[in-house]
Amino acid sequence: MGLNAGRPVWAVLLAAWLSATAALAQGGSEGLSPTLARIKNAHAVHLGYRESSPPFSFLDQANRPIGYSLELCEAVVDEIATEIDDPDLKIEYVKVTSDDRIAAVLQGKIDLECGSTTANAERAKQVAFSPLMFVAGTKLMVPKGSAINAATDLKGKTVVVTKGTTNEQAMHNVDKKFSLGLTIVTSPDHEQSYQMLSDGKVDAFATDDILLYGLIARHKSQDKFRVTGDYLSYDPYGIMFPKGEPQLASVVERAFRKLGTNHDLIPLYNKWFVSRLPTGERMNVAISPQLEDAFKAMDDSPAGNN
Repeated sequence: MGLNAGRPVWAVLLAAWLSATAALAQGGSEGLSPTLARIKNAHAVHLGYRESSPPFSFLDQANRPIGYSLELCEAVVDEIATEIDDPDLKIEYVKVTSDDRIAAVLQGKIDLECGSTTANAERAKQVAFSPLMFVAGTKLMVPKGSAINAATDLKGKTVVVTKGTTNEQAMHNVDKKFSLGLTIVTSPDHEQSYQMLSDGKVDAFATDDILLYGLIARHKSQDKFRVTGDYLSYDPYGIMFPKGEPQLASVVERAFRKLGTNHDLIPLYNKWFVSRLPTGERMNVAISPQLEDAFKAMDDSPAGNN
């Protein structure tokens, strides 16, 4: 027979309620997933940001982290605050790079990574991802007068990629596929990759097309560089967070569904990709049909399900 055999149902329920109350009195993090418990105990969420991934995650003129991904993360923070019952939850920003961002999640240095990170099967073995927030792909940035118009024009050339990105593997695949004899060099972040091209140290810079357009807009170098070639990879972006925590995954999903149901996702996209940015430049990149469909799928309202 079980331990509760013979006890009235009300007595069992009362004991359970008293146990839960005692747990709450001891700090209230019992019953929460590890990351949510850590957030509740610290009264803070640690958001990982990138310094030079406009318009997703970058610094404004006052060196404050801003961007599309950070605004999405802030919506997730609001949902976390509701989940753990902490209305005064603070945000602490932690700088990450393309090379150390996954480690930062795995080591608990950040709770959400709010950058320009591709959600792929390889990374999903280590970390979890939010619903789709953008679709990009590897392209090439070259000087305006360059004869490079496609990957096949890169024979014997030098290409820079940012360390730890999916673009690095994409270029190795292209090199092998077309026997290009490429020299592939890496730099620590997108800004330094851009500078290598600007300084004439490489023939092309390969990364996600939207990041290339963002850097050109940021540096007002439309007359100096162009983005060219077919897509060399397919890169769906998501917010990264610790894997194996269904409660946290549910909170992230709920935040996206609230934005979708309130019809906030497309206006938020337009704020960062179509309108003028707080730093003055304008991207002028209309939403893709794939992303628009993904956002509409997040709409749980009766009208959205018609």
